[in-house]
Order: sequence, then C-alpha cells, then structure tokens
Amino acid sequence: MKYYCIGIKGTGMASLAQILSDLGNEVSGYDDAKEYKFTQKGLEERNIPIYYDQAHDIDKDTIVTYSVAFKEDHKEMKRVKELGLTIKKYNEIVGEITEMFNTISVAGTHGKTSTSSMIRHILQNSVGCNYFVGAGDGFVSKDNKIFVIESDEFNKHFLTYRPTNSIITNMEEEHMECYKDLNDIIDTFSQFANHTKEEIILCGDNKNCRKIKTDKKLCFYGFNEDNDVVIRNINTKEEGEEFDIYIGKEKYGTFLIPVFGEHMILNSAAAILMCKKYGIDKEIIKENLKTFKNANRRFAEEKIGNTIIIDDYAHHPTEIRETLKAVKRKYKDRRVVVVFKPNTYSRTKDFTEEFVNSLSTADKVYLTEIDSNREKQSDYPGVTSHLILDRISGGEIISEETIDKLKDEKDSVVCFMSCAYVNHLIDGFKEVLKK
Repeated sequence: MKYYCIGIKGTGMASLAQILSDLGNEVSGYDDAKEYKFTQKGLEERNIPIYYDQAHDIDKDTIVTYSVAFKEDHKEMKRVKELGLTIKKYNEIVGEITEMFNTISVAGTHGKTSTSSMIRHILQNSVGCNYFVGAGDGFVSKDNKIFVIESDEFNKHFLTYRPTNSIITNMEEEHMECYKDLNDIIDTFSQFANHTKEEIILCGDNKNCRKIKTDKKLCFYGFNEDNDVVIRNINTKEEGEEFDIYIGKEKYGTFLIPVFGEHMILNSAAAILMCKKYGIDKEIIKENLKTFKNANRRFAEEKIGNTIIIDDYAHHPTEIRETLKAVKRKYKDRRVVVVFKPNTYSRTKDFTEEFVNSLSTADKVYLTEIDSNREKQSDYPGVTSHLILDRISGGEIISEETIDKLKDEKDSVVCFMSCAYVNHLIDGFKEVLKK
C-alpha cells in the first residue's frame, strides 16, 4: 500500500512513517519545516521522500494521514481532499498496527517516552522487539512478536489501541483543551485500561492511578509501602541511581540506572516489571539498564568547557519540576539556569501558577515567547509568556537574537526545556561560549 504522511517530521508521524515503511509499504510525506530535524534520521535511512511544496504528484490509491498541527485549511490538506484521496486519522492507523503484535502500551501524563525506551532497550537486546517511541523513532520487523508503543492521551488517541499489556505511569491534568476536567482524564484512562487484554502496571504513588475503573488485573508499584512492588534503599551515585525492588516481601534485586531523578527510578521500575512479565531474566534486565541511554531530548547533556548544557523535552510544570530536581541531584554544587520555551497558549493559561512554582526552583529563569503550531494567539487574548515571567523574581525574556544574555553562565548548568525545538537557542549559546 501507499501512504502519504502530512507533518512527517513530527515525532509521532516520523515514527509511524518508519513503521509503515518497515511493513513493506511505499511511504512519502510533506512538512512545512525545511530545516533539518532529528526525526529525519530514520526517514532518510529508509529513503522516504519529504516534500515541501505542492509540485509533486500523489497516486490516487494513496492513503493520507496527518498531524493534528495541520488544520483543514492548510494548502496540502486542501489538495489531498480535492484529489479525492482516502484520509485516515493517525491514531486509527496506529491502532491497526497494535493489533498485529503482542503489544506493550506505555501510557501516562509523564514518563511515557523514557519508560517505553527502557523496555525497548532491554527487549531489543534479549528477545527482540518492534517499537513506536514518540521521539521520532519507529521500527518493525515481522520476525518480532512484541511491539512496544508510547501511547499518547492527547485527543484521546490511545483509545484506538488494543494492547496485550499496559503501563500507566501517572495521571494528572494535561491537554485541558481536549479534556473537560481531571475526572474526564481518569475516565479516559479507564477506557484505555479496559482495552488491555491481560494486565496493567500502574504507579500506585499517584493517587489518580488508584482511581482507575477496570476489572483487569492490576499491579501497583512505587516508593510507598502500600504498593504491590516497592522501591527501597535509593542511593544516588556518581554514575546514576541505585535502588532495590521488592515484590511483596521478597527482594527481587538491586538495579542501577545511568540517569538521575526519582521520576526515572519510577519509570525504570515499570520497565523492570514489564520485562519480568515477558520472561526476561533478572540479570539481563540489570545489565541492559546499566547501558540505557535516554531517548532524544530527554536530559540530553553536553559539556563545553566548564558549562553543562541540558536539552530536555519537559513542557509541563511537573516535568520541569522533576527535571530540575534531577539536575540538582546530579550537580549538587552548580548554579542551575533554565531557558524555557512555552509551547501552547492553553497550557500557559491553565497552569500559570504551577509553571511559576516549578521554574522558580532554578537559580535563574529565562522564557521565550510562546511558540505554538496548533493554536492561534488570537484565541487566547492576553496570554503571553509574561503571565509566568512577571511572577518570577529576576526572570527575563530571551530569544535567538538576545542569547548573549547567557554569556556569564559559563560555569553553570543551563537547561533548555520545551516540547518545541530549541536547537537554534542551544546553537546560539554555544557560539556565545566560543566567544
């Protein structure tokens, strides 16, 4: 079959395009963004064409799928409709793929990418697996029986998935442009849980996970003693986090992960339990966790001279708070600076107070103006980065043109955070350091 992916450089769409290609389909795509993005690597390896205008022909038997960032009035969306092509929603196609394999579905407000990446890493190096991780990374071989998928709750996409086993890392308010309230989020995750064929592994420390409504088999993990699986004896070492896993009253093992933060310990506990369920030997799990490298733009570190640069996907107040906590666990005596690019007007409006509290844990805060590819500022009058910034002591606006404001931070840990691309800001900062 032939597929045409509009918004093909997006992390989810790039992953889907790669998988469709691996399944033997003819795949091509369109994107507005002509600059290079890290998601192109897998597309280029498969020789998937990317178009930036309307000069190319599209065969009549092509199935079109699209990113939600592309509205109906976009010129390429109009063109494929005028051509009379079959158009299918992104999540419908993904749902069809989940039914082809023994699928492990990783859902949750936060931690989906890191948790699914850990499971993928362990399974790839043991029994083999297919994967769809929302960091622009997807792969399928028909020889593999297991499929690991990061399962996004945005627009309730994951309700089309039919997993064999699932993980729910946590639940809290997010994507409130898609949900009525927290109860709506919990109800939607409950529907997702009920689509799971066998077992759901959940973080029992998260009070909302305890409210899940399902008759499926549940396993709760976390730091609290009322969980089925308890994490104990945490030891932050130079090379990462070390901790014990207890299943019931029995110690299952001691594990070391080369990443930092309590949120990463929780993610790894979920990954350990899922791999155990699939029969992976404990020693194989241990050894592979030691060599785990986090997904693209998850606490990605680079050292230039005495400056530590961190590029992280954090875009929700909870993610920002946990990432900054992890930075401080690893770099206890360093000044921590955050450069945050807010991605949507709705999230800025809904979580202003929470953003102020999370960002204020840094020693210095810079914000860019809001960068949104799926919302219009005219729909959110008065919503700008100053809603947050004006309530943070010493906070400043920064841009690519004013990146030299960071010139005195050569001995600091500078964290660039956003689900939007911040490469140009990081590149600009590197030029400042060179000078």
